Amino acid sequence: MTKADIVSSISDKSGIEKADVLATVEAFMSEVKGALEQGDNVYLRGFGSFIIKTRAEKTGRNISKNTTIKIPAHNIPAFKPAKTFAEGVKNNVLVK
Repeated sequence: MTKADIVSSISDKSGIEKADVLATVEAFMSEVKGALEQGDNVYLRGFGSFIIKTRAEKTGRNISKNTTIKIPAHNIPAFKPAKTFAEGVKNNVLVK
């Protein structure tokens, strides 16, 4: 499902113009990104949490030059689904 699909679905279900829904979705994503960039986690009860995970410093390899490099510690964004959300997906997914 793409962002356009989400906008169309919300617009159809709510009767709100697609342009207004798109603006709302864009504003939501901008707020989440802004909060994570400032170091704040975003908690959406019943859906999940957008959190910042810290990766430790590690040693990697540059295989083209056959040398070792240090990868510094850094933060990455992550999503942790709510328990009810994860259980719902787990119980409704068809196994192939």
